[in-house]
Amino acid sequence: MLDYPVILTPDGDTVLVTFPDVPEAITFGVDEDEALLQAIDALETGLSFYVDSRKPLPTPSKPARGQKTVSPSPLECAKLGVYQTMMEQGVKKSELARRLGWHMPQVDRLFDLHHASKLDQIEQAANMLGKHLVLSLK
Repeated sequence: MLDYPVILTPDGDTVLVTFPDVPEAITFGVDEDEALLQAIDALETGLSFYVDSRKPLPTPSKPARGQKTVSPSPLECAKLGVYQTMMEQGVKKSELARRLGWHMPQVDRLFDLHHASKLDQIEQAANMLGKHLVLSLK
């Protein structure tokens, strides 16, 4: 769902990571493996700017043949899925709080990509928006 292609560029003693679809996400590592690990955090931080600004999430482009991709962590993907659904339906955070019977700080934490929200809260919010949270192992 949120699998973003990355550009890995050797840069001296490091590997620079950029995202064509999320220009705010930039990081590096000492080698490709570390750079890809760092890329997850950079992607989550970059996407959090969209959430904080209440802007639609950028759509991941199709990776070129052999191009590496990076996704947010599963918990963050679930949060972003609820956020994306809210944007599509035109539901504001205050309206979601009202529907769920939650206080605004609870809703704010739900969309804080660095907060360890409980999966059942994300599921409850998804259900309130007419969606179901589905987890799978591949």
